[in-house]
Amino acid sequence: MHRSIVFLTLLLLSTAPFATFAASPLLTVDDPYVRLAPPGAQTTGAFMLIKNSGSADCKLVKAESPVAKIVELHNHVNENGVMKMRQVQSIDVKANGQAELKPGGYHIMLINMEKELKEGDVVPITLSCDDGSKTRIEAPVRKLQTTMPSKNMMDHGDRKSVV
Repeated sequence: MHRSIVFLTLLLLSTAPFATFAASPLLTVDDPYVRLAPPGAQTTGAFMLIKNSGSADCKLVKAESPVAKIVELHNHVNENGVMKMRQVQSIDVKANGQAELKPGGYHIMLINMEKELKEGDVVPITLSCDDGSKTRIEAPVRKLQTTMPSKNMMDHGDRKSVV
């Protein structure tokens, strides 16, 4: 009996390096942040740059955070000249590539907030890939500039447009 346990233990340990040898993505996250929502708002977005230094593509399939009851992956799409936000099933992060989650593009929606966030709070977010790997990050809450400096304004007669 004792020999069987020793043998099984050695067998499992000898195969462990092969289990981690699979070409799973090596994800890193740069500049994560959560947008400060207006007082009373129940939704906000999380943004970041996800880099995959692995040799295999990765699909981000889920995000989780304790600050919201619902967390979804989203994208903005142009439908007949109107920008609309849509939930997506996944976000591709190509091998040796990156996916930028930014306002107006892919992002993580935090819906039905558990509490009101303040500037400087840190939001834990867990990103899950299709291969079962998980990446845990902490995203600070930032107040974003809502208007561009006047040097970026274009004059269109009686209207001004931000470029």
